[in-house]
This record gives sequence, structure tokens and C-alpha cells, in this order.
Amino acid sequence: MKKLQTLLLASSFIALTANAQIKAPQPSPTATLTQTIGLTEVEVSYSRPGVKDRVIFGELEKWGNLWRTGANASTKVKFSDPVTVAGNKLAAGEYALYAIPGENEWTIIFNTNLTLWGTGGYKEEEDAVRFTVKPTKLNDKVESLDIDFSHFTYTGANMEIKWENTLISFLVETNAIEQVEKQIKDQLVDGPSAGSYAAAAGFYLENDKDLAQAVTWMDKAIEKRPEAFWYVHTKAKILAKMGNKKEAIETAKKSIEMAKANEGGDYGYVANNEKLIKELEGK
Repeated sequence: MKKLQTLLLASSFIALTANAQIKAPQPSPTATLTQTIGLTEVEVSYSRPGVKDRVIFGELEKWGNLWRTGANASTKVKFSDPVTVAGNKLAAGEYALYAIPGENEWTIIFNTNLTLWGTGGYKEEEDAVRFTVKPTKLNDKVESLDIDFSHFTYTGANMEIKWENTLISFLVETNAIEQVEKQIKDQLVDGPSAGSYAAAAGFYLENDKDLAQAVTWMDKAIEKRPEAFWYVHTKAKILAKMGNKKEAIETAKKSIEMAKANEGGDYGYVANNEKLIKELEGK
């Protein structure tokens, strides 16, 4: 029995040891930067290698060779809205960031393949955007690779890649002006949408709030979407709940006529209105 217990303890220890994982600091720690430019959210995820007394550009990273712009997995950049990078249009989404260093000129690449570890398997035909930029010599050495943004304006900022004694900078421009103008039009010129008015009215209906206000909002929704027979049905339900039986029945009948005339079908609203009318006439 004692021998069996010893064997069981030994087996448990071996199992625990096999499953244990020792965590240690990474030589190229990962970093995630989230930055708002204009009204656009930009997220950069990358690993930050150090210089460590090496000559980086021209030796470790050869001139003319593709570089992952970091260490480990490829660097990722995500844009919440369409942007323009160095004058090139780029759709909203996530991209792998690559670079080809050169003594006098760098090529910057936003690639659509997010699965690569390093540069193995890279295909130029999967590039979304590529462009060239002049490097700038820095007086002070940047020990750990740094990707950041600077020189903010109302609509843009410079994306900066700094390492060793090299700075790469290019402009990221957003559609902030158009986005603000759309908000002004939607909120101040056109006002709330039909859906917003209908949603507010529906909330008041379901929660027994100010039903007169709910009718007013439904009228605004119907004004903006006069073909929406489902809005007319909701108005009939509100009127019924208010005790306006005659007007509720008339409104429900109007919704039926509109639903029957709809080429795409009545979506069940003919039956819904008929049920409402039957309930009201039975009271």
C-alpha cells in the first residue's frame, strides 16, 4: 500500500511538472497603442526589439530587404474608418505593416494578410497600399523600436516609426470634416431619423409613458417615412391604449390599405391590424 501511494504521488508530481509553464520577460515585449485621430480610432499592435549594441539598418535589417516593422508576429494597424496614408486611400480595417528600408528611401506597406509570423509567406499582390518616404537621421539613439503619432491637426497626424538613429514619418488623414458635417446635417438640419422617433414612441407605448408625446413622435416618424405602414400600425396601437377607439380603428384600416399595396408584401401587418380592430370593436 505504501509503495502504491509513493507511485501515485510521483505520478502526480510528474503530471504537474509537465503542465507547468514558466513565464519570463520577453526580449521584444509587445505593445498596443490606441490613438484617436480626428474621429477615427487607430490601434497599433507590435513587438519592440532593442538595438542592444547592434547596427540595425544596413546590417541586421539589410537595405532593400522586407522587414516586419517589429519583432515576432507582423505589426498590425487597425483603422475604424477609411483613411488616407501618405496620399493613398485605405479602407477601414486591419492591416499588417511592413517596410523595406533603404539608405535614401523606404517603402512602407500596408498588407491585407494578418496571419504571417515575420515576412515568410508575404505576397506583394496582397498589399492594400505601398508608398515611399524619406528617412530622417536622429541625433539621439532610440534603443527600443517605437511607433507613435505626432503633429496632430483637426483631421490628421503623422505616424512615426523610430529605431536606432532613424525616423520614418508619414501623414495619416481622416474624414473628420465630412463626419462632423454629417452629424450637423443629421442632428441640426434633418433632425432625428424616422427610426429614432419610432423607437422613442415604441418605448413610451411599452412602458406606459406620455402617450400623447408618443403619438407626436410617431407622426414625425410617419412624416419622414410616409410609406412605413408598420409605423402607422404602431400609431394605431398608441391611440388604442389612449382610449381613442374610433381614431385607432381608422388608423389601423389605413395601415391595412398601405400594407396591401406594398409590392414586397405586408410582413404580417394586415393580420396584426385586423386583430387590433377586432379587439377594439369587441370592447
